Formats: sequence, structure tokens, C-alpha cells
Amino acid sequence: MFSNVNINISQILIVSDISEAIDNLSLLIPKNNIRVIRNEIEDNDNFLIEHSLLVLKESYISTKDKKYIILCGNSFNKESQNSLLKLLEEPPGNIIYIILSKSKSSFLQTILSRLPYKIIKRKNIIKDFELDLKTLDLKDIYNFIKDNQRINKIDSKILIESILYSINNNKIKLDNKELEIFSKSIKLIEFNSKPINILTTILLTILHRKNKI
Repeated sequence: MFSNVNINISQILIVSDISEAIDNLSLLIPKNNIRVIRNEIEDNDNFLIEHSLLVLKESYISTKDKKYIILCGNSFNKESQNSLLKLLEEPPGNIIYIILSKSKSSFLQTILSRLPYKIIKRKNIIKDFELDLKTLDLKDIYNFIKDNQRINKIDSKILIESILYSINNNKIKLDNKELEIFSKSIKLIEFNSKPINILTTILLTILHRKNKI
């Protein structure tokens, strides 16, 4: 899908997963030419006025090469968008802005009138997890860890969705504390926690729940 993105123009991309989109764009753009600006506070994906100020500052740091500034947020507050209007209308000559969000409704009409937008959302086909959760034991978890030491962020998030799907199919009941582990897992992976560590915690949580039944 990203192979059809014209990276030579500033634009808004509506995506399923922001971190995955950054990873895909990084395959198309030289790493040294990318600046990613997003909210780094855990459990907060809002793009705020302080982030737009970082965009302004970064835009006027001179460079002889083309520079791609990637703005990321599940939501963009009104103040941050208004502060970017003039910059988006009259950008420095060597700057390309790519705005990533999960919803077009995040944006004011004034922003949408200045930048083209493209919807790039993958269709999720969720399958049962590869391990049988009903018979899960420590040996299964050990072998899974050994086989997936180098798993990347994208694949790990797909696996977490698959585990949740299997939990539902197997009618495994989780308490609030256990559910919180799942709710935080994707966020931790997005903020660069080691994916296999997150997956290990999830599997041990399921094993603990199974042994309590």
C-alpha cells in the first residue's frame, strides 16, 4: 500500500497503525532525512501545541537535503493545527510534511484544504494464535520465546491481536488486572519496549489464569 504513496509531496495519510506507518515510510525515505514528531507520553497520542512548535523549529533548521517531517497523532488539537496553517501553506523549499492519523475527522477543514489526504488502511484478518491456549504450558512458552527473539513491532502487534482472538474463542475469562496488561501491551511496543518481553508477559498471564481455573 505504501509503495503507492508519492513521498515527494506533503500530505495526510489516514492509517490503521501509526507506528507501522512510520516503519513503512522508513523503507521509502533515507533514515537521515526523517524527523518524527509525536507525543511520547505513555497512554497519550494527542498532538498538542508543543508538538507543533517542535515542527516549526525543525522546519527552519537548514539542510541541503530534502527533509521529511512526520507528524503523528490519533488526534490533533485545534491550537496545534491552527499554529501550523501558515507553515503548511508556505513550507520551506526542502521540507515535506507527512501527517499520520487514524481518522480524517481529526483535522480542521482548513488543514484538509491545504494538504491532500490518502486513506491507507489494511484489512485485518485475525487468526487463532499458533499455540493452543487450553493446553499452554511453560515448555510451549519457552519454545515460543526461543523462536521469536527477533520479532518486530508490526508482527508482535498482529500476534497480540491473534492471542486476544483466541482468548475470546476459548472463552477464557480475564480479570481487570489481566486485561490491563493487554491494553498496555500495544502502547509499550509502540514506545520501543522489546516485543518478545511483552509477548512473554502476556503468555505467562494466560498460563497463570489457566492454572487458577
